[in-house]
Amino acid sequence: MSDVTLLRIGILIAGLILVAAIVFFGRPRKPGQGKRVPREPAASSGAPRQEPTLGEQIERDLAQGGTAGGSTSQAELELFDRTLEGGANSELGRRVSEEFDKIVTLYLAARAGQKLHGPDIVVAAEKAGLVYGYMGVFHRLVENHPDRGPVFSVANIMKPGSFDMANIQSMETPAIAFFLTLPAPVNALDAWETMLPTAQRMAELLDGVVLDEQRNALGRQRIAHIRDELRAYDRQREAPPLTKPARW
Repeated sequence: MSDVTLLRIGILIAGLILVAAIVFFGRPRKPGQGKRVPREPAASSGAPRQEPTLGEQIERDLAQGGTAGGSTSQAELELFDRTLEGGANSELGRRVSEEFDKIVTLYLAARAGQKLHGPDIVVAAEKAGLVYGYMGVFHRLVENHPDRGPVFSVANIMKPGSFDMANIQSMETPAIAFFLTLPAPVNALDAWETMLPTAQRMAELLDGVVLDEQRNALGRQRIAHIRDELRAYDRQREAPPLTKPARW
């Protein structure tokens, strides 16, 4: 057999192998073939399920453009019942005694030409550590001792002063009021040092302005004056009562 014939046979065999390879590797793979992807481990069935808070639910609804129909308010109320312990009908945040001798007030006002919106107020209040409770307003409670009553409370300046969760999506107000009723469950100065940064934090979240009781911008001088007043109040309450000397 000549060299030319052997060369032709070799070329023919190589061509057949190439065609077979193209046919084999060119087939479409069936679904499910290929690299196996490991599944994510399933969450333990024993882990407690965490419900979102009312503020988180509203924040998510706003990000998604709201929910369809009129189901939003009902969902908020159900969520509120589970997470905020009963709402406006709750005793959470009620003062132990209705008697008081001094009230310190701050306002958080919307900027000129704007309004504070209900859903934003709820989210900001939760982020600032307030709870919704007695009289349908927000309260700051003593940590681990909610039964002692509110350190301070936050109300709507529009009548009747409460935040109606059934209509919170459409609620608008020019301002909200922070009020510290004395005596409080903590020292007056400590209560003030809790209320002031809370009002300032919510003002940042709501893009509002903190005002004093005269509805003027709250400046350093006024803050220092209020602190002096509350120090004097605390000293007066700590001092023993004056008694007349007994007659002999």
